[in-house]
Amino acid sequence: MPATPQPDDERRAGSPGELTPGTGRLQEPRRDDCPWCGSRQLRTSDPVQHKPGTFVVDECRDCAHAFQNPRLTAEGLAFHHHDPHEGRAGIDGFAERLLTARDSARRHRAAARAMLPFPEPESWLDVGTGHGHFPEAAREIHPYTSFDGLDATGRVERARAAGRVEEAHQGLLTDPEVLARLCSRYDVVSMFHHLEHTPDPRAELRAALTVLRPGGHLLIEVPDPDCTFGALLGKWWVPYGRPRHLHLMPLRNLLAELESLGCVVVATDRREPHTPYDIAGAMTLALARVLPAPDAPWRAVRPTAFGRRLRSVLVGAATPLVATATALDHTLAPLLRRTRFSNAYRIIARTTRSPA
Repeated sequence: MPATPQPDDERRAGSPGELTPGTGRLQEPRRDDCPWCGSRQLRTSDPVQHKPGTFVVDECRDCAHAFQNPRLTAEGLAFHHHDPHEGRAGIDGFAERLLTARDSARRHRAAARAMLPFPEPESWLDVGTGHGHFPEAAREIHPYTSFDGLDATGRVERARAAGRVEEAHQGLLTDPEVLARLCSRYDVVSMFHHLEHTPDPRAELRAALTVLRPGGHLLIEVPDPDCTFGALLGKWWVPYGRPRHLHLMPLRNLLAELESLGCVVVATDRREPHTPYDIAGAMTLALARVLPAPDAPWRAVRPTAFGRRLRSVLVGAATPLVATATALDHTLAPLLRRTRFSNAYRIIARTTRSPA
């Protein structure tokens, strides 16, 4: 009787078929102008080889918008997000836990408290909610608020089943059917580390304003491309997140866009949203490059038993280094979040009119 296929075998069997036509279909043509301001004055960073394909971040010399160039197609986005089991052990597993550190209940409660100075919301939509951990934590701060979640994946349905959100909406916020269903339903719309994943952040903002009621609030947190760690660490800086992070928007650009859409910016914060992961994240990404997962499904050759054992030994030796770097990140965080080393910012904006 044949052995039961293991998850890694299934992943390995699936990916080669996806890659048979080549990787070109996963990326759009490279553009020579900035998607934010249209300038052709671009500065290119060092490329990163990740999964199938090479990924480059360009920065506009005029408006400082950073973007992946070429960006992923819709098919490419689906491919690079479809493998939730990637990085489950060793260095890769540590990376996964590290990069989801912002999902801690403490961090979510702090973000929810940012809305306390404003009228208590009756209804709140969390966009890109994933498993619904933010609504679950935010309910402790806003016990009389109804929290719904929207996500492109089926995780939002599991969040509803677990009682973390009252209504689950699976899909994209920019989908006309989703917008028609949710139009003017919410007092608050939150987007935590969501805009950087979207192909068109401006369209995402317009959609968010469409589902807000007049006078409603938009709560945004995104990585800060002006962070000094970005200049020091280059391609090893976690928020570059290639290939999943498509855009990094300077604070001034996002403020100007919100004001052009008829919003009043009522609060900004570059301190509290800082996530202490820069040093450990850079080390983890570098180690993952040197010690790639042997069961990566897009690899044509299955790793040998010796290769697996060798990697396990090396990962075991390297993990304490990453743990030490993590401790350093957290030790320095109270100081760094008060400087330009802070790696994220928050905006709260109030809508005063419907977007055009």
